[in-house]
Order: sequence, then structure tokens, then C-alpha cells
Amino acid sequence: MTQLTRRIGLSLGADICWPICYEALLKELDLALPIGEDTVTFEAERVSIEPFDLMRPCEYDVVIDRLTHWYHTSREWIKKSILTDDLYVFNNPWSLQSMEKQTTYCAMLRLGFPIPRTWLIPPKAYAESADLEPTLRRYAKLFDLGEIGDDIGYPLYMKPYDGGAWVGVTAIKDREALLKAYNESGVRVMHLQEGIVPFDGFVRCVGLGPQWRCVNYDPDAPLHDRYQMDVDFLSASEEQRLIDMTMVINAFFGWDFNSCESLLSKGEWHPIDFANACPDSQVTSLHFHFPWLIKANLRWSIYCAATKRRPNTNLNWREYFDIADQDIPFDEKLAAYVEISRKRFDVEDFEAFCAQHLGHLDEVAHHYFATEGVRNAIREKVEALYPKHEVEEFTELFWDRIQHWRDVESGALSKS
Repeated sequence: MTQLTRRIGLSLGADICWPICYEALLKELDLALPIGEDTVTFEAERVSIEPFDLMRPCEYDVVIDRLTHWYHTSREWIKKSILTDDLYVFNNPWSLQSMEKQTTYCAMLRLGFPIPRTWLIPPKAYAESADLEPTLRRYAKLFDLGEIGDDIGYPLYMKPYDGGAWVGVTAIKDREALLKAYNESGVRVMHLQEGIVPFDGFVRCVGLGPQWRCVNYDPDAPLHDRYQMDVDFLSASEEQRLIDMTMVINAFFGWDFNSCESLLSKGEWHPIDFANACPDSQVTSLHFHFPWLIKANLRWSIYCAATKRRPNTNLNWREYFDIADQDIPFDEKLAAYVEISRKRFDVEDFEAFCAQHLGHLDEVAHHYFATEGVRNAIREKVEALYPKHEVEEFTELFWDRIQHWRDVESGALSKS
């Protein structure tokens, strides 16, 4: 047998805690997998930012990317490596670059998803350019914003058509508030979206490859408390519905890592925000759910590297549209979309791979997340975000929540 090493690159920005834990746990696993006639080992390395020859071969089999949604040098290096070396990266940089919220709303409306009613409105102000004045004079139609708001109904939300991280989002309760928010919105192009009220649940479903985590989410809480720690808060059918919708969204846009926020109203889950293809990955946000993320990252990246998974260069939306155009109930359409999506994620092959080669990951991770290395990783991240007098308090808070995760996982491990 030939011994081969698969190299996993970590393309990072301000990330601190998760790469520390990812690298350490990969070493703890000490993998030497029999793949075909070869023995495959794995190593991780952080990707540097430097000039590159367009013909220089890529040194990695897989790259986990946290940077190219905003840093152009790394984005272009990754795009080059996909084109010249078949590098597998998550997420797809072209899709991440071009599929803002506007695109995702339109696409999922086409597929029949229960998206709240949404309008796009021109910006209040414009950056000056040579052709701006004649273009607006000739073609920009006057409109009555108040009438649009009345037509959608209140409450509604104004939010950037391409935004993220809740930046620029305003809850609007009446005409006066709508006009005020619009007058203050500057050059941003905005959506006006129907508010789903009242609602009985707010869930963020995180997908990483064909792995899913439904989290009870409180957007009004401080950042460290938004991801709630309750488990089994959904019925099996509700959880599957959220997983199915997230899987379809992710497969449709070619995203391996994304989250979908949905509101429950009158027995129906409404996706409201699902172009989140660089989701929270820090312990200061995820805490209790942080170990799940590390394990999910490991499983999917190891699988992709071991099997030499190739990037999907053709999203082939027509498969979905042909189903969407049929005169059948949405539940039947969703089931058909899921079938396509499972094939795109190679779910059965992935699950078989994990059962054969990574069955010990849960136990290894359970022990690892009790180590001082994890506590130190937490502290490093907290020190980067919190004032000095709060470092000890929040380090212990996030450490305790991870230990609570270990307690919960102990029950699951004992039953398995």
C-alpha cells in the first residue's frame, strides 16, 4: 500500500478558536485510513496570503474558507485553484460572491417556499457618477413608499438586499417609522419584508455538508445568548422540515456551509434569512453548539479530502425548476428537491464513510473538549473581543457551556 497525505488548508481571517480546536482534534484522531489500495493520512495548514503565479500548483486537496466573502486576494487564489487544480473548497466562491439575499429570495419563491412577501426599493441616495443624473431623470419613476408599506402591512422589516450580520435591519411599525428609516438608509438598496407576527418559534438551522443542527435562536438577546442551549425543543417532523429546507437551499446554491433562519407561524415554517454562507463559527457565539461545528467541519473536510471530491461546476437549477413548474402540492415538490439535494451531497456515501472511518470521533471529541487546550482557545477568543475586566467571566461562561454540552453528549454516547 502507498501512504498518501491529504492536505487541508484553512483560509482564515479573524478566526481564533475554531481553527485551534480543529487542528488539535485532527491530530488527536491520528487517522491512517485504508482508501482503496492506499493508506491516507491528513494534515491541516493555515493558508498564507501572498503573491501567486497563476500556474503554480495548489498544495491542498480541500480548503475550508472563512475569508473570501470579503478578501479579494484570497478569493482569486481559491478561484484560480478550482479552475487549474480541481481544488474542493467550501464554500463555492462564485456562488458566495454573487448570491445575495435578493437572489435567494427569488429562487426559493420560484421553488414555492413560503417566503414572506418582499419588495425591493431603490436607494434613498446615490454615489455620484457621470451617468447617474440622466439615468435617473429618464427612467427613475416616482413612487409612494407609504403606499408600498401599507400594501405589505405592518409590522415589516427594512433590510439591505445583500446584507448580513443584522447590519442595517430595522423593524418598522407604521408609515412614519418607514419614512424615517428610509430617509436614513443612505445609498443602500433595501428590501421591505412582511413581518411574520405573531410567531411561535425562531430557529436557525445550520448545515455543514450533509450535517444539520437546529438551534433555538433569540435575535434580541446579547450575542453570547442568541444561540439557546435547549435540545429536543422541536418535534421530529418540524426538525425534518427545517433540515429539508436548509438542505435544498444549500444544494441549490452550492453552499456546503450555510444557515437558514425560519419563523413558525400558524403551523408553517417561513424561511426569512438564508443567505448566510459564512455562519457564526466562534465559541463566543456558539458556545454549547461549538463542539458540533468542529466535529462537522472535521467529518466533511476529511471525507472530501479522502475521496478527492471535485467541485460542482454546474449548479443545474433546471432540475429544480422542472419540479417547481409542476402542479403538485409544495410538500411533494420539497420531497423531490430533497432527493436531488441528497445526491448532490452524496449523503449515503458520506454516512457510510463516517461509520467506517470516523466512528471514534464522538468519543475523542468528548475527551478533547475537557482539556486545557480548549479552555486556552476560548480565552484567546474572549481576549480578542471583550474588555480586560470581563475576560475571566466570559472565559468561564463559555467553558461551562461546553462542559454542559459534554454532559448532554455523555447521555447520547452511553445509549449508542
